[in-house]
Amino acid sequence: MEIIDFARDYEAATRYFTDLVARLNSKDLDKSAPGEWTPRQVIHHLADSEAQSYARIRRLVAEPLGSIIQGYDEGLWAENWVLGYTQLPIENSMAVYESVRAASLDIIKRLSLDDLERYGEHSEVGKFTIARWLKGYTNHPRDHAGQIEKVIAG
Repeated sequence: MEIIDFARDYEAATRYFTDLVARLNSKDLDKSAPGEWTPRQVIHHLADSEAQSYARIRRLVAEPLGSIIQGYDEGLWAENWVLGYTQLPIENSMAVYESVRAASLDIIKRLSLDDLERYGEHSEVGKFTIARWLKGYTNHPRDHAGQIEKVIAG
């Protein structure tokens, strides 16, 4: 694969999630299934995760090899009342999601295939390459879109 292929796949994943959210109605946002987040919670989570992703790719590109990539406890963030995953409207989170994905896409397009081996040391998972970042954050919106589709389908 070439970098442009990775970029197209990342962009398609972004669009897939955005298009899915655009089709949701207000009643869909708070539907739930046992053990699953509501679509509203997923949307807020994705915005926070992508904000982390935005910083991570920049660290992986610009900082010395092996720099620390800090993890975070997404479950605690989702449960935190102040962060409002169960109450806040989704518009700001969707704006964050779309903006940071677009900005990260700009970076992806500038990578070389050799850059995919640049790495940091993730505080939870160890060696974390740009290739791993790219695979994970390309799949992430698709995985959560599937979660939303399952909840909506009942």
